[in-house]
Amino acid sequence: MSKPTIQASLLPTRCEVHQAIRGKVLEVVKALLDAELTALLGSERYERAEDRRGYRHGAEPRRLTTQHGPLELRVPRGRLRQPDGSSTEFQSTVLPRYSRRTRQVDEAILGAYLAGANTRRIRKALEPLLGAANLSKSAVSRVVGRLKGLFASWDSRDLSNERFAILYLDAKNLRVRLARRVVKAPVLVALGVAPDGRKQLVALRLAVRETGASWSELVEDLRCRGLGEPLLIVSDGHPGLAKAIELWPSSRVQRCTVHKLRNLYAHCPKHAHAELRRDYHRIIYARDAMSAHEASEAFVVKWRRLCPAVAKSLEEAGGKLLTFYELPRAMWRSLRSTNTIENLNREFERRTKTQASFSTEQAAVTLLYGLVAFGQIQFRRIDGWRHLNTVIEEHWKEVA
Repeated sequence: MSKPTIQASLLPTRCEVHQAIRGKVLEVVKALLDAELTALLGSERYERAEDRRGYRHGAEPRRLTTQHGPLELRVPRGRLRQPDGSSTEFQSTVLPRYSRRTRQVDEAILGAYLAGANTRRIRKALEPLLGAANLSKSAVSRVVGRLKGLFASWDSRDLSNERFAILYLDAKNLRVRLARRVVKAPVLVALGVAPDGRKQLVALRLAVRETGASWSELVEDLRCRGLGEPLLIVSDGHPGLAKAIELWPSSRVQRCTVHKLRNLYAHCPKHAHAELRRDYHRIIYARDAMSAHEASEAFVVKWRRLCPAVAKSLEEAGGKLLTFYELPRAMWRSLRSTNTIENLNREFERRTKTQASFSTEQAAVTLLYGLVAFGQIQFRRIDGWRHLNTVIEEHWKEVA
């Protein structure tokens, strides 16, 4: 016996499905708005009650663009009686005044922008869903422009309640138009690790040059906003940054072992790089701190004879190259270098490489902030994060 089949002509078209969904969404929004006003007034429509707190007076038309397409609404109006005898106009929290798009639509626009699309491409991509008339060029620009306000609030937020056990500091070069010319300008990045091992973007600051003054301004700003001293600071060997870190005298410092290896290569003939790398790895991949110090002493003795500049460069880093050995072994991989923040910088590079340059310095840092704030770039916990609370407690005992 053959199975019954449904004729194709009886199946709803995609347009009919979308129309049905929009109809249901419209019913829900209307019900929510009416319920909200009813709760504030204390009575149903046409109901007479002694404790009634105002009255309805018609409705106003509103076009709302949702992820299911545009909706034509009638938003109820009302006057709410105040304790002093005056009255105020009803302002819905479900559908705020002047709102023309849902939060999901705005997030879709921002997501497309942060993924690399310009205004024209965003409109073209979302036009089949939202319609050309409901997504003007100015509307897209206004949504993207909100990032500036969000970044400004984030960049001046109070940090007195924030605690970061570890702080990674590094710089990322971007092409920015400054003084009518496109130049490479460093963006100073601070990435913190909370006691639960989660990484958080702490600060972004664009500077004309990576200098001691620019780093000191960033660190001083963090201190003024209440950020306490981190237990450990991981950074490269930039002289200006090293000077700025002194503003946190109680923090231990770990010099990036990857940056130091690059410095050693710069002082060594290329044919000796493989031998230098083997000797250097005996230091940073030793089984414990004692073995690392022994390997470091042997390195200096050997390379002072072969290439004095190499030995001098290693001695310049001193014990700050081996600070990570003072912490639990499970954390060594995440602490011996700035790779954690380098990964963030690579994501910045991948996203921004499609743009020849940024028109302003604010545009540059706002975009980088948006990539993190809206989840385009996500972080995982550092290795060995379960040991952090124990390490923090021991650190404060030493300080006390």
